[in-house]
Amino acid sequence: MCAVVGVYGSSEAAKVAYYALFAMQHRGQEATGISVADGTQIRLRKKRGLVTSVFHEGNLSQLTGTCAIGHNRYSTAGKESVEDAQPLFARYKLGEIAIAHNGNLTNKLSVRQELINKGAIFQSDMDTENIIHFIAKSQEDHLIDRIRDATYRLEGAFNLMIQSRSKMFVVRDRYGIRPLSLGRLPDGGYIVASETVALDLVGATFLRDVRPGEMLIFEKDAEPVSEQLFEPDYRPDAFEYIYFSRPDSIIDGKNVYEVRVKTGRQLALDAPADVDVVIPVPDSGVAAARGYAEGLGVPFEMGIVRNHYVGRTFIEPTQAIRDLKVRLKLSPIRHLIAGRRIAIVDDSLVRGTTSRRIVRMLHEVGAAEVHMRIAAPEIKYPCRYGIDTPTREELISHSKTPEEIARYIHADSVGFLTIDGLVDALGRDRTYSLVSFDGNYFAGGNADYPT
Repeated sequence: MCAVVGVYGSSEAAKVAYYALFAMQHRGQEATGISVADGTQIRLRKKRGLVTSVFHEGNLSQLTGTCAIGHNRYSTAGKESVEDAQPLFARYKLGEIAIAHNGNLTNKLSVRQELINKGAIFQSDMDTENIIHFIAKSQEDHLIDRIRDATYRLEGAFNLMIQSRSKMFVVRDRYGIRPLSLGRLPDGGYIVASETVALDLVGATFLRDVRPGEMLIFEKDAEPVSEQLFEPDYRPDAFEYIYFSRPDSIIDGKNVYEVRVKTGRQLALDAPADVDVVIPVPDSGVAAARGYAEGLGVPFEMGIVRNHYVGRTFIEPTQAIRDLKVRLKLSPIRHLIAGRRIAIVDDSLVRGTTSRRIVRMLHEVGAAEVHMRIAAPEIKYPCRYGIDTPTREELISHSKTPEEIARYIHADSVGFLTIDGLVDALGRDRTYSLVSFDGNYFAGGNADYPT
């Protein structure tokens, strides 16, 4: 998941990066970092915690320079230490370098072992460190050529922000699995960020999406230079629309909120229910629930109140914390639920533990029936491109049918959006990455992973 941002040619580069990361806090809550280059050196600050707890006016004022890259961490590889926070910084033959990476390298283990066999010493468990080693070990005389060398060795998903003391390089993998947008800042500088909400917050004008397989080179007193490193095979991840991205983001020209409403309408066709009211699991299920209610022609109610001071459960690293936070953050409105047949709509169903607690909660306040509806297909396969589902055994739909899931979570029924229904809602103008649903590991997804 993660968020990355790159800012170039702005006198307030660190502050712009800070606000961009704040806008994308939903993409990772474990750690954050910003590195800034001023033409002679790179300064870096990173730490575990949220953007607003790690950065303040005092330490931001020390990050002087017109080029900044930043990162919000959601761990899919590595450990929970500051060494595994980004950006990563290193000194090598050509000087200083910093890298921020969104995505997962599917050949990371074999590549790492190859580098170790050749004498490389690793300071973290992140796949991103492989990239620094490739750049450092390249025999090319110029950084741009070393970056080319490195990216040709990578498989999987990667959006890269690479910073030298005077330049910034942005690289997107050939599949465009994770989103990446380019904008122009009011002061004439440029910003590249995972989501357009970051551009909106800092007042940047959206220019375009970074193309799959493209590298952008930013240097002083020049327009960005584009180079196509790879032949594009565009496969944007459907999960960006289903779950990851903020509803006000625009991905590939499509508003996330509107796509989620469409998935709800399609869900009403794929998995209808005879109910009195439709309620969402807040907040990510709201748009789909609205579409589902419209499709069924029944009332939509915000029947569950969310405490916004508690973080998202899916991206927390331990099951014990996930279980506790469901009780802390969701509170049902009894008079909207008691005695009624309820359709409760969520964006996805991964392990089933959260859904089980929600269904139990609705029964406890007197729901006559509870029908769980999921505005995504059944997740049967681990995603190797940036979602923390490392084995099939963690995925409830891998081992249980919808009827068995309904019994497990104590719902009267469980229904999912079909894969064809999802594609209809997304639009058939693209070939989407549906790997979590169909197991199509088009980008080397089985390379270094058990099934």
